[in-house]
Amino acid sequence: KMDDDDDIPQLSSHTLAALQEFYLEQQQREGMKTSQGFNQYSIGSIEEDWQLSQFWYSDETASCLAKEAVLAAGKGGRIACVSAPSVYQKLKEQDGEDFSVCILEYDRRFSVYGQEFIFYDYNHPLDLPENLLPHSFDVVIADPPYLSEECLQKTAETIKYLTKGKILLCTGAVMEEQAAKHLGVKMCKFIPKHSRNLANEFRCYVNYASGLD
Repeated sequence: KMDDDDDIPQLSSHTLAALQEFYLEQQQREGMKTSQGFNQYSIGSIEEDWQLSQFWYSDETASCLAKEAVLAAGKGGRIACVSAPSVYQKLKEQDGEDFSVCILEYDRRFSVYGQEFIFYDYNHPLDLPENLLPHSFDVVIADPPYLSEECLQKTAETIKYLTKGKILLCTGAVMEEQAAKHLGVKMCKFIPKHSRNLANEFRCYVNYASGLD
């Protein structure tokens, strides 16, 4: 009698072993996450995608920028993170603080953050949901994904639409003139660092009296 399993392709024992090993590793990784009280907001819980020109800040830098944003926003303030997910993640770790935050990001993996995630493509700077009212954020933190004037100019439209006034921009040192031209921001003394060293020197720019000098 024909065996029913005959038409099911069999995996070679080698492939099977490799697959089991992969699943085991994955389980261990997941296990570690839960045993360490895995935090879905920790930097690196979503890995960098270099094709999207993503580079996360070091923990220290993200904490510093998050702290600055909270101070700038004030009590009950609203903070928008435009293409700056690691600052968003840091802000979310400060639970119980009196502020609210949104993340505008092209990478849909960040939609795990639910209502606070807003899909954003800098090529369409004002293509934003209706509930994002103009000038409804006390401070906007932005890190345009590319070091080009076009990218900065378009991101600037979004920033100007969202902010009540305060802007915290993180971009390359080479963008100093364009940043002044498009957003009226000046370079701070604070030097942001990334978890992997970038070739381009990075700087922060603000248009208000910040704690970053």
